[in-house]
Amino acid sequence: MDVITIYGVWFIGLAALFGLYMTWGIGANDVANAMGTSVGSKAITVKQAILIAAIFEFGGVILAGGHVTETVRKGIIDPTPILDNPELLVFGMLASLLAAGLWLMIASAKGWPVSTTHSIIGALVGFALVGIGPDAVHWDKVWQIAASWVISPLVGGSIAFMIMISIRRLILDTKNPFENAKKWGPIYVFMVGFLIALVTLFKGLKHLDVELTTGMSFVWSIVIGLLVAFLAWLFVRKKEHDPTTDEASRFAGVERVFAPMQVFTACAMAFAHGSNDVANGIGPLSAVVSIVQTGGEVAQEAKLPIWILALGGIGIVVGLSTMGYRVMKTIGKKITELTPTRGFSAELAAAATVVLASRTGLPVSTTHILVGAVLGVGLTRGIAAIDLRVIGKIVLSWVVTLPIGALLSAFFYFTLKGIFG
Repeated sequence: MDVITIYGVWFIGLAALFGLYMTWGIGANDVANAMGTSVGSKAITVKQAILIAAIFEFGGVILAGGHVTETVRKGIIDPTPILDNPELLVFGMLASLLAAGLWLMIASAKGWPVSTTHSIIGALVGFALVGIGPDAVHWDKVWQIAASWVISPLVGGSIAFMIMISIRRLILDTKNPFENAKKWGPIYVFMVGFLIALVTLFKGLKHLDVELTTGMSFVWSIVIGLLVAFLAWLFVRKKEHDPTTDEASRFAGVERVFAPMQVFTACAMAFAHGSNDVANGIGPLSAVVSIVQTGGEVAQEAKLPIWILALGGIGIVVGLSTMGYRVMKTIGKKITELTPTRGFSAELAAAATVVLASRTGLPVSTTHILVGAVLGVGLTRGIAAIDLRVIGKIVLSWVVTLPIGALLSAFFYFTLKGIFG
């Protein structure tokens, strides 16, 4: 307890620094995944992706990020055995942030799209094993999350596959694909606006002390969806195309219609990612702040300060700006060839999966979901449209992330314990 009193300010400062470092890694890796499909399809530029992330990632963090943060902070490990030594939990949270941040920096520099969720959970488990004991790990939660790593890409891939098939049947395989693209495009965008708004109103605004009934949430979500669809219609209605051109040009016209619409899915993906994956960086940070501010009490619940959410949002945007282009290249160009229609399908499916996951409080991996969605889109053209060698390298990077996170966390835990203990 005396350690908390003496070094409390240092612990909060280190937690903020390591939390910023961790969220920087999230931006450089996971957000780069989220933006990679839009950049890869050439619907937006890298600079535009950074601008979109700056606005919508930050919005997702502030409005809808708190619920999953609580799940990560309390749901993976049980600190009960060290309640009389809360400084050990502080060391563990700091070690976890530093370990996950370091691994993400290495992976991002190499262009490897690893899972930030894997990184932080592996780090938490590594600390718990050496700092508390194997029984402190909620293995049932770990297995649930492990199952989500399989389920998430399957769900994301299946939804993306169905969306792409519907686009082919309603638009690409028709006699007049260009006009049908202008007709059906805003309807697809309505789904984006409706879904994001519904989950945000259900869960996110309670952090701003705004409560809505279920019925009112549906009504406002429909209104927001219609508004977004109207904006999409304004974007595409002036698009013109020469009906006498050849077939290749006809399809190129469809892609020109979907290119501005993919901006909407990029915004949705950024918001969805901010609402879910910010927990990976600020969950341990919020635990440290709570322990220090209560003088060593490991509280079951703690109100999440807005400054912590804001810190997470800033770190994510800076990470994407400085190193995200490396992972964007991997996810956007190397798995399969992306066009605006394919990128739209992948992003809409991934956004739906991520936001629904944040509604349940289960921390899923955006990397797994998005890779699954890109695979689902590619499979509509057959297995030959996918570079299986790239997929193999991605899967290998996923496998090594958990143990590396655990080993680094154990090392940093003992280091911090030696310095402050």
